[in-house]
Amino acid sequence: MKFKGKLLAAVVAGLALIGGLAEAQEMKFFRIGTGGAGGTYFPIGGLIANAISSPPGSRSCAKGGTCGVPGLIAIAVSTNASVANMNAIHAGLLDAGLAGAQSVTQGYEGTGKFVGNKKDKVRVIANLYPEDMHLVLKKGLKLDSLKDLNGKRVGVAAAGSGTQVSVKMILKHYNITANQHELNLGQSTQRLADGQIDAFFYAGGWPFAALIQLGSTKGFDLYSFSKDEIKAINGIIPYYVESMIPAGGYENIKHDTPTLAVNGQLVTSIDQPADLIYGITKALWSKKTRGLLDKGHAKGKQIRLETALKGVLIPLHPGAEKYYREKGMIK
Repeated sequence: MKFKGKLLAAVVAGLALIGGLAEAQEMKFFRIGTGGAGGTYFPIGGLIANAISSPPGSRSCAKGGTCGVPGLIAIAVSTNASVANMNAIHAGLLDAGLAGAQSVTQGYEGTGKFVGNKKDKVRVIANLYPEDMHLVLKKGLKLDSLKDLNGKRVGVAAAGSGTQVSVKMILKHYNITANQHELNLGQSTQRLADGQIDAFFYAGGWPFAALIQLGSTKGFDLYSFSKDEIKAINGIIPYYVESMIPAGGYENIKHDTPTLAVNGQLVTSIDQPADLIYGITKALWSKKTRGLLDKGHAKGKQIRLETALKGVLIPLHPGAEKYYREKGMIK
């Protein structure tokens, strides 16, 4: 009986201790909008979520544990990407998200896709990495110019994505009449493999897992944008600048592919507490996170503190701004 009494006392004491820890370290969930599972936003968002999380009871950063925000549990949520994330963050349905610089700036200003629907609650945490425009062609299809898409069955990315906004502007500029299909990346690769579409556009950080798989099965080609096309597209979409998908970026593509790219950014709402976003920004640029990004994804290596403010055209969140001021990156 004495043993049972001691056991019960120990259990009660343990529960009290756990309760005390829970009070001392309040648990908070933080939802990060990403993109489709076959693209780059989803895995990068997952790496960031892992880096900034530090659930109650976790080992501290100093003791080899996570260097995230104490009590924070961040979750990467699959979405339709940039435009959808901007809408959800402004509405309070997501706490943060990844989005292309074009969608971020136009959303904040209420221009482009966001005319009459300004997202002026959105603030930037960090610029991340360049997102390259892919024009993926079924194997054997050759285009002399973008105008050769006339009459073709073309995937124009998912509704609610920044890619689709840009693609429609490009097609309109060149007066291209195509049979347009609204598809996410996974659907695009599947339809191309099945012969249901001839080509599709998608912007993101290479390599896409879905394209790696397609390259190892049915195969595909990438369209090389001409210098004149790059100049013209930059003229109508200034956020897109000259870029290159290098030979071997996809195993089956043996040549450099000239294209355009727009920067992907991590954004949040002004309604998020400054101390929380300060902690998230600090965790994002910790040495522990550097290792996660370098090992976790090919694009993770391009997420660098020195380019964290590159191409940022809307206000930073005050918490993020405090961190960059401490680092001497803002005067």
